[in-house]
Amino acid sequence: MRPLLPLVLALLVSAGASAGAERKVIRPEGYNRGLPFTPGILVGDTLYIAGFSGEDPQTGAVPRDFETEVKQALEKIGVILKAANMRYSDVVSVQVYLTDMKLFERMNAVYRAYFPEPRPTRTIVGVAQLIGPSRIEITATAQR
Repeated sequence: MRPLLPLVLALLVSAGASAGAERKVIRPEGYNRGLPFTPGILVGDTLYIAGFSGEDPQTGAVPRDFETEVKQALEKIGVILKAANMRYSDVVSVQVYLTDMKLFERMNAVYRAYFPEPRPTRTIVGVAQLIGPSRIEITATAQR
């Protein structure tokens, strides 16, 4: 049991350090105007990114082309990553919400272009509906 004591103490110190880490709001210009959530929060070396759908950032319209919708959602996540001095390769976990699971392969084709190997862990959930006519929402967690 004694050889485990240094390991246990190191884990406790590590957990305590991250528990007290300062939260930094990541809000690129033009993001989240008046909405009740923060686009990104950096806690220590971990960035938590809010869910983004793929509407056009200029017009707010959801594109008819699903691949464009996926790309725009991922590009929004990229803006948050960049504002936190991170890249897609820093993403460790992704959650994807689809209103139609038949779109899975089409989403995957776009997704692969953004995340290099080793790709982040990922959860994909089929949902009945998202806000407005969006067919996809993506959220991510990144770590330096």
